[in-house]
Amino acid sequence: MRYFVIAGEASGDLHGSFLVEQIKIADTNATIEGWGGDLMSAQGVKIHKHIKDLAFMGFVEVAKNLSTIFANIKLVKQQITDFKPDALVLVDYPGFNFRIAKWAKKQGFKVLYFISPNVWAWKSNRVYKVRDNTDRMYTILPFEKAFYAKYNIDVEYFGHPLVDVIASYKAKSIDEFRQMHNLPDKPIIATMAGSRRQEISRMLPIMVETARKFPQYQFLITGAPAIDREFYNQFLTAKPENMELLFNSTYEILSHAEAGIVTSGTATLEAALFGVPQVVCYKADAFSVFIARQVSRFSGVKYISLVNLILDKPSVRELIQDDLTVQNATDELSQIIVGGTKRPSIESDYAELYGKLGEKGVYKRIAEDICRRTSAKQ
Repeated sequence: MRYFVIAGEASGDLHGSFLVEQIKIADTNATIEGWGGDLMSAQGVKIHKHIKDLAFMGFVEVAKNLSTIFANIKLVKQQITDFKPDALVLVDYPGFNFRIAKWAKKQGFKVLYFISPNVWAWKSNRVYKVRDNTDRMYTILPFEKAFYAKYNIDVEYFGHPLVDVIASYKAKSIDEFRQMHNLPDKPIIATMAGSRRQEISRMLPIMVETARKFPQYQFLITGAPAIDREFYNQFLTAKPENMELLFNSTYEILSHAEAGIVTSGTATLEAALFGVPQVVCYKADAFSVFIARQVSRFSGVKYISLVNLILDKPSVRELIQDDLTVQNATDELSQIIVGGTKRPSIESDYAELYGKLGEKGVYKRIAEDICRRTSAKQ
């Protein structure tokens, strides 16, 4: 069958690559094109638009780039029309992908959506867009299936795909890792500033100053694959000696980290699945935060990190907007490193978290369902 896959961010490229790998096993004659990054390309997807040209964050940044976004929408519609896929597989990236889903459904394409938008965090009546614009929604958070059921909408939950990603990862020894990157024999703090330029520009300067407070630790910044080193360098001209930027090493860093300072997003769950106690950070433009707070007040959502959302309790500290200061980050990090007062409770909560995320084989189960639905008659 013919599949057109759209992923618009680094996390979508990661999930899309694993999903494509399993689709090609379930459908050995699959032809796959789409939008994504280097990981999807490595799985044989013909990439028509790279994720490095697609990531915009927040209401203000989206507004500034509206002309580019509309041009991209027009472009992908033409590419889908020319390719004539048996199924359109949309991976996360809801602001863009739901526009495409609505159009594609009207054109008669089969629309399969992997990773539900956070309709539970925004206006709940948006669940009907899922019903009206997709043939199937694959959720990845355990509470989402029950949420949709309240609206008499049936979705699939096969587990969280990061369980597969992390279970399959084989780390080097700590000695080999240090030798490869010429690192000193110090405990490691994973420093995850985000995958978008706007996130990095707001979070990284605070993380740099926090690193100065812990000279006995090695802070390792996880370089985002779609961001070049030159962009990071503007924030690292006066970095402390105990901080380094590494690319293509995120899971290696998490494998050996004692603790982490992590920008809210998928990275918070990745850190948790590697067993890394963390402080969660988030800062955006004032207007975006105002809108988000109004919506969260309306929807009753209490947390921003996936760890706390899934556990439904404040397991890890969230430093949001004005709370994200060097002093607060320093205080919280001191409490989660080895010997810190909060570390035991976080480790206990992580054990509970693992039990909620399903068993290995998530991508395989989703891919087999996608292939089954794609080959079925409309």
